Amino acid sequence: MLDAEDFAAIWQTLKLATIVTALLLLIGTPIAWWLARTKSWLKGPVGAVVALPLVLPPTVIGFYMLLAMGPYGPLGKLTNLLGLEALPFTFQGIVIASVCYSMPFVVQPIQNAFEAIGERPLEAAATLRASPLDAFFTVALPLAKPGFVTAAILGFAHTIGEFGVVLMIGGNIPGKTRLVSVQIYDHVEAMEYARAHWLAGGMLIFSFFVLLALYTRRKEKGDV
Repeated sequence: MLDAEDFAAIWQTLKLATIVTALLLLIGTPIAWWLARTKSWLKGPVGAVVALPLVLPPTVIGFYMLLAMGPYGPLGKLTNLLGLEALPFTFQGIVIASVCYSMPFVVQPIQNAFEAIGERPLEAAATLRASPLDAFFTVALPLAKPGFVTAAILGFAHTIGEFGVVLMIGGNIPGKTRLVSVQIYDHVEAMEYARAHWLAGGMLIFSFFVLLALYTRRKEKGDV
């Protein structure tokens, strides 16, 4: 059965996934809009940077994020200059790392949804004297809603399952940076397979129903 440490890890994981998903929707939307609309030569390099977490091992991303947040890295120097707590081995640190690591799982569905809208609805809004900002909020966002739902589901689910990045940045501090994936690892190392089963089985069931909901929704609506 689950004990207090397991429930603490579950709570920290759900809190992290909720915060990261909200931040990714805020940060990822303007990036996805720019990638969907721009004809700049920078589209390729920016798109490649956003998609890097899809191909890089999590430990590589975690290693470079750890260097960036360290005392000699740009983020470390910034937090030191502002008199803030150092980011490594803190909950704030794994939030920043998770935002970077889960970025493509949110940006790409939203970008695909914006590209699927096409130019005609926006041109029609312009003929009705809607400003670009009005057209974005009253035309583009409502039409791209299926892409936002998909992005939120994928971003949340992907953050729930993180291991390498959060272990590199957050370590394994109970009640602070220990997540479900790290707690399972601890149980296995301690040969506590029955306790590991409770958490691993829960993750398996959660992942299955997330994907089932996603694919069922795609089949019914034919969206991105």
